[in-house]
Amino acid sequence: MTTITPDGTPDGTPAPGNCSPPRPSLRPGPVVPGTLTAVSHADQSPKAQHAEKGGSGTYPGAPRPERVRPTPLADLAEQLGCPAPDAGRPGAADAARPVMVTGITHDSRAVRPGDVYAALPGARLHGADFVAQAADLGAAAVLTDPSGAERAAATGLPVLVVDNPRARMGALAVSIYGAPGEDLLQIGITGTSGKTTTAYLIEGGLRAAAAKLPDGGLTGLIGTVETRIGDERIKSERTTPEATDLQALFAVMRERGVRALAMEVSSHALVLGRVDGCVFDVAIFNNLSPEHMEFHSGMEDYFQAKAQLFTKARSRAGVVNLDDEYGKRLAEGESEVPVTTFSAEGHPDADWRAADVEVGTLGSTFTVHGPDGVTLRAASPIAGPFNVANALAAIVSLVVAGIDAQTAADGVAAVPGVPGRLERIDAGQPYLAVVDYAHKTDAVESVLRALRKVTDGKLHAVLGCGGDRDPHKRAPMGAAVARLADTAVLTSDNPRGEDPLAILATMLAGAAEVPIHERGTVLVEEERAVAIAAAVARAEPGDTVIVAGKGHEQGQDIAGVVRPFDDRQVLREAIEASLKSPQPNHQG
Repeated sequence: MTTITPDGTPDGTPAPGNCSPPRPSLRPGPVVPGTLTAVSHADQSPKAQHAEKGGSGTYPGAPRPERVRPTPLADLAEQLGCPAPDAGRPGAADAARPVMVTGITHDSRAVRPGDVYAALPGARLHGADFVAQAADLGAAAVLTDPSGAERAAATGLPVLVVDNPRARMGALAVSIYGAPGEDLLQIGITGTSGKTTTAYLIEGGLRAAAAKLPDGGLTGLIGTVETRIGDERIKSERTTPEATDLQALFAVMRERGVRALAMEVSSHALVLGRVDGCVFDVAIFNNLSPEHMEFHSGMEDYFQAKAQLFTKARSRAGVVNLDDEYGKRLAEGESEVPVTTFSAEGHPDADWRAADVEVGTLGSTFTVHGPDGVTLRAASPIAGPFNVANALAAIVSLVVAGIDAQTAADGVAAVPGVPGRLERIDAGQPYLAVVDYAHKTDAVESVLRALRKVTDGKLHAVLGCGGDRDPHKRAPMGAAVARLADTAVLTSDNPRGEDPLAILATMLAGAAEVPIHERGTVLVEEERAVAIAAAVARAEPGDTVIVAGKGHEQGQDIAGVVRPFDDRQVLREAIEASLKSPQPNHQG
């Protein structure tokens, strides 16, 4: 196996998918002017994310570029293989003029004048039910399927009809916004666990590389927690935006001087076409474990969805975890693109390996061994052995992207932390308190084992399971926390439309299957804030309290109503209250 960069292979031959003009790079050379700015950890408000930078209006949805060259609707129709639509609404003063397009959206509420409105079929409603709203907001045309064509035509707008509009709108967005992704170095991360952490670590490395360029340069990030456009932060609605929003984001990034970005790529995004039109310079595979089984038919279906990222249509080079059985499959021939492998466990066949790992309460240090005798000291700024794997993945992907290995390692080590990922809460208490997003069995087991290694006393864990999601992981998660924690407080996560007590009953049944001599104290408390306070009340000096499952989330969905709830804030308040009014210790 060989390590490649987007500029070519070690022997000088062009790498697959690399052709003239050359791909974007953070190597020294001509750059777009810009300044890298340190970013605070305060979330941007939802209202602010609707405001257009430098503009007077506000719009819902993702940011849009300020300057877009209009595209004739007839060109888009030709691209789709559709008949050229009528010019405009009958009787309109400008009906004879060609229709020009300056944007595209799948959300009727987010339509702006000049947009193509993509009216998509849904599980309960059809986007064509909202074409009147789109027309009133200034839509220039409608893209829909045959079942929505009649309703769309009733508006008088030109209509583009294709069998599967969702599969076509990504390519249209690329055309409308002028293929913005081609001007950005793009690194995409997929896998079950660690996507968010790895994305932040990669963005840190990109920032370090950009800072060394003569004229600087901005970086970007798109993921579960937020989108970053340079120093601007926008709260995310989902891990990977829809294709229409994604291409608009790329265009905004290009317009504002962003040169490189890290992006999480979910299995949903790959299956539903959200990354259609994207070709990542580097694609990363972290790991695979049971998750989203309400969406996928099984693990093989889940893997095949992830494997789409490693096709020539989606990426130019792959970086794969050789410690994972599904990663091995990609490395052994199931990837269409050249693959570079890494192993945090030190697998001798891996191209890049970690060794001499030293795990601490705030992070880990390790030695990186790479091809041609490359050796350097590196650090993961987040605790846990699994974050050594995430840090190594970030370093290797940055090297494959053409960045100096030491610069990459230094940038990764300098990341101040990742929201909701083993995020430490310090209110002056004599024990460790952290919040983590772990919400699947493997992740729960990994984080509890990691904390056990750095905990002198006892481990108290708060955990729930989400409603209207995969029910098969609830009992295993209950069993995992009961087996690995000294105190397991089972509570609500986001019950959504399900009965919280029914979810808890399944978790408790899993905990009860753990032999009593292997099981910690198990408490059940439906109210999450009360559960967090119960764990805090049991903590003594040298102990650890972890609140798992929701991480960075700032709301709790109960019966369809989302109420404000931030584990970090609630945990801090519980600690502060306990310090003011010490309670009798309840350890057993």
